[in-house]
Amino acid sequence: MTTMALEHCDLLIVGAGPAGMAAAVAAAPSGASIVVIDDNPAPGGQIWRDGPGAALPPAARRWREALERHANIRVCSGTRVIAAPAHGELLLEDAVRGWRMQWKKLILCTGARELLLPFPGWTLPGVTGAGGLQALIKAGLPVEGERIVVTGSGPLLLAAAATARAAGAKVVRIAEQASLAAVAGFAVNLLRWPGKAVQALALGDAQYRTSSRIVSVQGRGRVESVLLRQGGREVQIECDRVACGFGLTPNTQLGQMLGCALAPAETGAPALAVDALQRTSLPGVYAAGECTGFGGSERALAQGTIAGYAAVGNERAATRHEHERARWNAFAAQLHRSFALAPGIRQMPQPDTLVCRCEDVPLSALAGCSGWTDAKLHRRCGMGACQGRVCGDAAQFLFGWTPPSPRPPLSPARIATLAGLAARGNDVDRQ
Repeated sequence: MTTMALEHCDLLIVGAGPAGMAAAVAAAPSGASIVVIDDNPAPGGQIWRDGPGAALPPAARRWREALERHANIRVCSGTRVIAAPAHGELLLEDAVRGWRMQWKKLILCTGARELLLPFPGWTLPGVTGAGGLQALIKAGLPVEGERIVVTGSGPLLLAAAATARAAGAKVVRIAEQASLAAVAGFAVNLLRWPGKAVQALALGDAQYRTSSRIVSVQGRGRVESVLLRQGGREVQIECDRVACGFGLTPNTQLGQMLGCALAPAETGAPALAVDALQRTSLPGVYAAGECTGFGGSERALAQGTIAGYAAVGNERAATRHEHERARWNAFAAQLHRSFALAPGIRQMPQPDTLVCRCEDVPLSALAGCSGWTDAKLHRRCGMGACQGRVCGDAAQFLFGWTPPSPRPPLSPARIATLAGLAARGNDVDRQ
């Protein structure tokens, strides 16, 4: 076996969404060697995802251009973190090779993933997450002429609906589980953030309904209709596709594996704990963006800027952005208060509803389990292809179970990459 390549950088940034891009641009004037890795084909993260069906906003293009202007920033797209084989080192892999990257400072900008919750029919082809639908359309999925229902909670529903409509789909219903009073209160408070108020007005939709949530999806082989509970009555709507968005869960796996402490996020999902300079509990490791809690791109940009300056020792510049971060932290708090999931959402799955889609584990099989480890050992929940990323979040929401600490590999890896790591271990043992 051949030992894999070993590379070095002063600052390694994991994630090229708004937080990661802002961190790199803030740190660049220091002259530090900066490497930004991301598993997407191009910088932008989920919110500024590129693709054949994407129309990148001006802000995304400006940040990409800012990255390109700095010769000391190297962007490695299509790159995944596999493991952390040693202190100050990550094992990386792209489509061509695996290699080790040693860093002096690390900024985690690993973002968040959709919270997917089970209900009858959620495994039918045509049911996706709300953000998932956006990503598919941007990647080129044809939806022209399709009837689409968007359901769940939060502003992402309106954004997903707008993306679908722009691609030629017919949005027949947007079902928001929050009450009219909660949504109206949120709208009134948006006056504190004028830019968000303008966005909200632009996304307004005649098919938007409050106090409305999904009951089930019906279809023979794929989506044909959806049953919604709207106030005190049930409504059946024929459709071709259903997109559900119940919020986001911070991607904390890499931080946890490194040893970073967690702090409760406003949504109830654990997030990486950070201080005023975006430092985690681990020396030399910072975190920014939605891995520290969901709050939108503006909050991520402010946090990333602070983390970038702090990581290269420019704390004075970092503190100049604290007001901007506080402003968007307040927006995030308002968002979470207004769109908190109602207790009734936990009653969506029926006894025969699958919670673990990979291993076909229904809700009834998990009822007697004492926790995640019990469910995994005796019901194979979380043992499938997603490795508990979907059902683990659902089980935490439904039962309050705490997922176990993540273990390597964090992502599927080629045997050659793992073999190269084993060769490194053998070389160390012989020394």
